[in-house]
Amino acid sequence: MSAPDPSKRVVAVFGPTASGKTRVAEALAERLPARIVSADSMQVYRGLPILTNQPTQATALVAIWPLDHDGSVAEYQHLAHEAVDDALAVGHTAVVVGGTGLYLRAALADLDVPPAPPPGARERWERLYDRLGPEQTYAALAERDPNAAEALHPNDRRRVVRALELHEAGGSLAPPRNRLWSEEARHPTRIFGLDVPKETLDERIQERTKAMFARGVEEEVARALRTPLSTTARQVIGLREIAELPREEAVEGIALRTRQYAAYQRKWMRRIPGLEPVPADRDPAEIAADILAALRA
Repeated sequence: MSAPDPSKRVVAVFGPTASGKTRVAEALAERLPARIVSADSMQVYRGLPILTNQPTQATALVAIWPLDHDGSVAEYQHLAHEAVDDALAVGHTAVVVGGTGLYLRAALADLDVPPAPPPGARERWERLYDRLGPEQTYAALAERDPNAAEALHPNDRRRVVRALELHEAGGSLAPPRNRLWSEEARHPTRIFGLDVPKETLDERIQERTKAMFARGVEEEVARALRTPLSTTARQVIGLREIAELPREEAVEGIALRTRQYAAYQRKWMRRIPGLEPVPADRDPAEIAADILAALRA
């Protein structure tokens, strides 16, 4: 009997930042008839390709929104479902790759997306966050919506504010648990998690941050800051550091925030149901070969 064909299915590649997700996805696409779909909440923006580490190969849902666009999970989910369905319709594998856990799940499943908040709510909650500070604002969220608070860190200003405005609108940032933390998906799906030792990941993050400056990220950010920026676009790691700090301090500040974000992503990895861990401190081609072997087994 022939081995199963990995086409006409969805393959998701998740992992912390600097784990090599993009290169693994591209290596898979070289071995399969495949289309790559990004599940990254910051790579959706145009104008910051260096700062958001955008791929150079064709990838759906990269650089699709201007920097003044307030993105949402609802809008992304609609576009992601279209991209995945288009790939499957022509007999290709849809390779969904990214490190934003909620976007990954939105691409794979039908999540009940929260309603739009009332006008001005976000600005009001942002002012409250800045006045009270992370801990008190997070405590206010935990009183109102403990399920949403459980998935957040107090220092995640954007999402804490988002959770509060959604609660006010009668929704929740936490989608129903039977959808978010279940293996339910729209299509047959395998999810692979790239497992890189923390020390190796920290070194990669430091090297990548320095490389961004060598590639001209300061000029890129200066151009971006001369244009209107949405609340969501302003959350891109590195914008504030590059705008406000000397170069060496900016490098260290960005590397620190990126390491903190990577730790958050590793927590997501442990919660994604059905995720198959793959050792990823090696060549992306080897990792892709192992994933392909698993798909055909």
